[in-house]
Amino acid sequence: MASGFLEDASFNQSPAFGDVDLFSADRPLAEAAGRAGLDLAALAACGRDYGAAGTLDLGRLANENPPKLRTMDGKGNRLDLVEFHPAYHALMQKSIGHGIHASAHDGSDRPAPMAARAVRLYLATQAESGHMCPITMTHACVGALRAEPALLAKWLPKIQTRTYDPRPLPWWEKNGVTLGMGMTERQGGTDVRANITSATARGDHVEITGHKWFMSAPMCDAFLVLAQAKDGLTCYLMPRYRPDGSQNAIRFQRLKDKLGNKSNASSEVEFHGAWAERVGAEGAGVRTIIEMVNLTRLDCAIASAGQSRIALSQAIHHIRNRSVFQRRLADQPAMRAVAADMALELEAQVALVFRLIRAAEHAAHDPREAAYARLLTPAVKFLVCKSTPQLVYESLECLGGNGYTEDLPMARYFRESPLNAIWEGSGNVMALDVLRAAGRHPEAATDTLSRLVRTADQAFKTGPLAQALEQTLKSGTAERRARFLCEGLAKIAAVAALVEAGSPFAALYAGTRLGGMPFAQFGSADLGSSETALMDRALRDCT
Repeated sequence: MASGFLEDASFNQSPAFGDVDLFSADRPLAEAAGRAGLDLAALAACGRDYGAAGTLDLGRLANENPPKLRTMDGKGNRLDLVEFHPAYHALMQKSIGHGIHASAHDGSDRPAPMAARAVRLYLATQAESGHMCPITMTHACVGALRAEPALLAKWLPKIQTRTYDPRPLPWWEKNGVTLGMGMTERQGGTDVRANITSATARGDHVEITGHKWFMSAPMCDAFLVLAQAKDGLTCYLMPRYRPDGSQNAIRFQRLKDKLGNKSNASSEVEFHGAWAERVGAEGAGVRTIIEMVNLTRLDCAIASAGQSRIALSQAIHHIRNRSVFQRRLADQPAMRAVAADMALELEAQVALVFRLIRAAEHAAHDPREAAYARLLTPAVKFLVCKSTPQLVYESLECLGGNGYTEDLPMARYFRESPLNAIWEGSGNVMALDVLRAAGRHPEAATDTLSRLVRTADQAFKTGPLAQALEQTLKSGTAERRARFLCEGLAKIAAVAALVEAGSPFAALYAGTRLGGMPFAQFGSADLGSSETALMDRALRDCT
């Protein structure tokens, strides 16, 4: 009898989270998609796919069974192969099938291909973040390859397929390809101009000798790398196989043992005369590869918002199904204050990220949108990626001790959450990039800030903060105060994005984030009667 009781009783535990439409249950996201004129039915199908219990479990399996590097076979022959669990391959096929790796470039989504892809990326990240690295880089490499149209034309048909082909074969023999990147070296890190890897001209190609300290997704079919040529740092495309079909001289040394991101292989690598083709002008390596970096930075912000959302969804799901002191946790005033405050943060993240996507989408033909994207991309990445770990942690705490165990996904989410703030430039790099963008285009930056203030002032008087930002920018302390400038700009932009989105929470966000009482912890703000609406918008009951 006792055994049967233990098997049947729920013991006041929340049910497993799964089989949910991650798109339709997310009001801020669905409204952003609606404003962009996207196919909501198709995105709901995508939301059900990534929200399926089976898909969410693939994320668990891929991280519990991380990739392994096989440098040689039993007879000493070089292999340089990374082996992944089948769950990782299943996630890769799913995300490539949804076109997240290429759809922004092939015209398959109208009227807003970047926004449609961003929604799917935001959803896919919630199932599992690590496999998004090669997906994101494949998407972003196209931006850099545009500097070499003939090379892009050769690779693009293989990039644009919706088929994931993990076989270790020359790229032209495969049904689809993925692309990776290697920029940083041991001695330089972010300072890529200190790179010592060298390229030697060999007629129609170069041979590259050197190393990369971080090269992600080593099983990609080619990599954009930076190397020193005669006229300076240059960008090259380095395939896994040489044109004669032999294996290229790319020698993986080891896989990084990381805090999180366990499903994704990040490697140290050496090049021993590796075959490569130039991308862009010789000596213009940074200018060429920055087209890729800008796209990956945008993806970092999108993915961090997705991480915030899945953690908050798990927390709200739990507190709606867990009772303490004869009341649901979701009805306890202190818990409601925390959950609603996190939901308010997510509202701002989504509005800000999709406003930036709109700017990126129109930058080619609208100078003001181009100026917005140039100034705000590092600022938005800074704010969203840095606020996500705190939001994920607070969501974990909502589950109490259960949240801290490896049996539930919150610990994995928490380990994953700092990474996007580091990838493609850490916080100080983003803040300094805002200063550089403002310094190179001062009139456009001033115009962008003025327009943001005019919009944001419909909800909250941001003029005093904007004046302080301008004064600091012109002072001798700008570099020391770079984070103040970056965060202040991003928060004004977040208020403006909420206003443009028609959000009823723009004034609430502005007042709690820019008002006179700078409390830092979620739940310290007084959100009044907005608590229920914010929680319901973060996770709708779509049953």
